[in-house]
Amino acid sequence: MFGNMGDMGKMLEGMQENANKLKEELASKTFSVKTGGGLVELSVNGNGEVVDLSIQEEALSDKTTLEIMIIGAINDANKMVQQNQQSSAMSMLGGMGNPFGGAK
Repeated sequence: MFGNMGDMGKMLEGMQENANKLKEELASKTFSVKTGGGLVELSVNGNGEVVDLSIQEEALSDKTTLEIMIIGAINDANKMVQQNQQSSAMSMLGGMGNPFGGAK
């Protein structure tokens, strides 16, 4: 029963290494969105952290519209990050096969 515990430990170590690599890869990616016809440009990294924000001079005249454009840009960028995280995680899991045996 305990003969395979070493193999399981190695498998778990490999999974942890893959998860760490994935986390590093995601953090190094940048996702950019534009709203308001390019009046607001926002970039986030793979962790969802805002790394750049550019607002054109014309957008500064209407505070309410600017706020809406910034919120929209943040939401759109975060959706891109979430989709990328999910597809990357699924790719990582798919590459492992079925580590628990049984039907696939």
